[in-house]
Amino acid sequence: MFAFAAARPRRRPSLTPMIDVVFLLLVFFMLAARFGQDMAVPLTTASGGGDWTGAPRLITLTPDGQMLNGVAYDPAMLIAALTPLMPETDAPVVLRAAQGADLDRLVRLMDQLRAAGFTQLVLVE
Repeated sequence: MFAFAAARPRRRPSLTPMIDVVFLLLVFFMLAARFGQDMAVPLTTASGGGDWTGAPRLITLTPDGQMLNGVAYDPAMLIAALTPLMPETDAPVVLRAAQGADLDRLVRLMDQLRAAGFTQLVLVE
């Protein structure tokens, strides 16, 4: 008869290399991902002054509504009231958000003004 050696217990595969690979992939995708750059709002900030021509064009966004040169307007009438104040189509329009104004409303207002043809929007504090 044949004499066989005693059976050795089977070794389980180590999970350490697999965990290392998972962490390397995690680090790679974290470094390769671009977070928070999905949408950017193009802004022109007021700086250093300059020559102002024409009537004042200050739109103040308040928590309750919006005002053009201190007079409250509903959103539908704001563009109609702003149009006669523009000496030329690319004249600047100054936007100011009052304390407590919603950023989403400010972005929507900017989109409405750009859609109406007002391209020079200047945001001030």
